[in-house]
Amino acid sequence: MHFPTFSVLLLPLTSLVAAAVNGPCTANGVPGVCVSTANCRKYPGAVSHPEPFCPNDPADIQCCTKSPCSGGSGTCMWESQCANGGMPDNLCPGPAGFKCCTAGGSPGGGIPSIPTRNCKQHVIDGGYIILRQFPGVVHTVWCYANKPGDHGTGTALDLMIKNRDPIGRTMAEWVMNNQARLRVKYVIWGQKIWDVQAGDKPKPWTSWKQMENRGDDTQNHWDHNHVSFLP
Repeated sequence: MHFPTFSVLLLPLTSLVAAAVNGPCTANGVPGVCVSTANCRKYPGAVSHPEPFCPNDPADIQCCTKSPCSGGSGTCMWESQCANGGMPDNLCPGPAGFKCCTAGGSPGGGIPSIPTRNCKQHVIDGGYIILRQFPGVVHTVWCYANKPGDHGTGTALDLMIKNRDPIGRTMAEWVMNNQARLRVKYVIWGQKIWDVQAGDKPKPWTSWKQMENRGDDTQNHWDHNHVSFLP
């Protein structure tokens, strides 16, 4: 989606430290959940990964992954990420929706391709870095479109995911925290925008600038991350 206009919403200072305990994360390509290190240790074989996988959380809240999770097979992941196979309970840390995906289950079918038509090479390269960090989360990627804005110059990606999936926030914050490496100009998720050229510093998604309501979840970026890159 092209760069929209937006209005600034003044947020209370307490929103700057909002934590995403029990929220989704991804550590080195493996789905995880942001829980306390003590909680993670309760599950044999589970591993706690320190920052930046659970940004803005307290130090003892880390991304907990567990693979294998059942009889030498399967991976703990979110139900929305398990393309097929059983989902046994009580084998994974975190909330009920984070379960052991077995019997051929996979995190959403892997990594989609990025269209190359008129899409800048550094944008494609940056996009694949994001996709490898969140395997199975994105089902479709859009780049060039004959329209104004960054899509029209091949310097923007729309990373389509399940509508209102909380992993969208995790992805958006990860892109923000890796802005320099990826050469990102701004990122949008859930009707909020973080823009490095506007002087924004890394901060929780809850403290990003609020955008106007454009009428539906796609226009409001609830079913995709929009990532614009520097030229």
